[in-house]
Amino acid sequence: MHISVIGCGHVGLVTGACLAAAGHEVTCTDIDRERIARLNAGDVPIFEPHLDEILASSRRAGRIFYTVDAGEAIRAGDAIFICVGTPPKESGEADLSAVEHVVRQIAEEARSPKLVVEKSTVPAGTGLQLQRALTTYSRGNKNSFSVASNPEFFREGTAVEDFFHPDRIVVGVEDESAAADLREIYRPIVERRFHCPLHKGACPPGGNAQFLVTTINSAELIKHASNSFLAVKISYANVIADLCEQLGANVEEVTYAMGLDPRIGRQFLRAGLGFGGSGFPKDVQAFIQLAASVGVDFDILKATERVNGQRINAFLDKVRKALWVIKGKQVAVLGLAFKAKTDDIRSAPALEVVKYLLDEGAIVHASDPEAISGTKALFPKVTYYDDPYEALKGADAALVFTELDIFRILNWERAKSLMARGLIIDGRNLYSPQKMRELGLEYYSFGRQ
Repeated sequence: MHISVIGCGHVGLVTGACLAAAGHEVTCTDIDRERIARLNAGDVPIFEPHLDEILASSRRAGRIFYTVDAGEAIRAGDAIFICVGTPPKESGEADLSAVEHVVRQIAEEARSPKLVVEKSTVPAGTGLQLQRALTTYSRGNKNSFSVASNPEFFREGTAVEDFFHPDRIVVGVEDESAAADLREIYRPIVERRFHCPLHKGACPPGGNAQFLVTTINSAELIKHASNSFLAVKISYANVIADLCEQLGANVEEVTYAMGLDPRIGRQFLRAGLGFGGSGFPKDVQAFIQLAASVGVDFDILKATERVNGQRINAFLDKVRKALWVIKGKQVAVLGLAFKAKTDDIRSAPALEVVKYLLDEGAIVHASDPEAISGTKALFPKVTYYDDPYEALKGADAALVFTELDIFRILNWERAKSLMARGLIIDGRNLYSPQKMRELGLEYYSFGRQ
């Protein structure tokens, strides 16, 4: 079965690359001609660990191809994965115009039966609209179309590993043939019958992924419900952090003990700057709007969004109290992306803080090896360094925004000798308050004394 992927953003490239590495032939297309040209030249336009390796090996094996001709990709594919963006409108609803455009292309260009797979994150009910649109725009075309929902659950920074070693693969279908086709597509992943590019020799032991077949509406809801629940946990941990600061407790002790309860779990209970990126903020907004459209008031998610929106101000309060006067101060920003191991700066907390610092007249030096190129166009007045120690030279304060390993293992004794003032404001609770103070550093974090 030949697979075509429409949309060469993060989701599309990871999907196409991993399916090719699992043994399928894949054709990828995108309206961005420059992006396709870069891919054909062997250049990967986004940063994701291991992605460049598997794209290169799949191309050498003749299993992945790139074209700007969407019609060519559509005609080549037995299964077509839609991986285009669904950005939020001003109302918070998902903008499905790109999805609708692709569906129209599929209906007009197809010359044989197609399995059309939603990989983009879309609200419940979209699959049924896709089926209707395929019928409408096919203009008498006798080809049959099956529609399926196959939400992605991989995380930026670990997307390749998440694809090859998932905890579940969800497919929403309305007919058994679509389920059978998707089961065949994912058989190498489910049965681990592929050469894993991440591990030398055998992969670490672990259970096989569950292959779950649901209705299309359920599959579409599962993605939003999962991301939104994780967002709730993050905001819950941040409110606990605020309580700990007021009551003299330690948020890490509290959340660690909470997480030992298997009904709760430890993941996503880290206090700090909250969630950013292209996923959680968009999905929370879209889920709130979807619920409202059918008369359900999702108050829990509204509170989650409100708490998350307050984290930047909470961080800036710490900056203002510690620095007092910001104008003329030199500030080192450690981390620009919304999280570690990615170059994605969408909804990144660091960018809001950088804008504030520049508006207040601060001198900003920043370090983030993967995200510098994307940030330069937004903030040309910032001085950028690959080496964090260079960014720290002469700094009155260091602000920590991501959990990159180069920041996690910084030699703060050395950093202190380079800084004008040993002030650290840690937005990710990376360091031990006791150890930082033993080094003679002024240290502030979230929910810890």
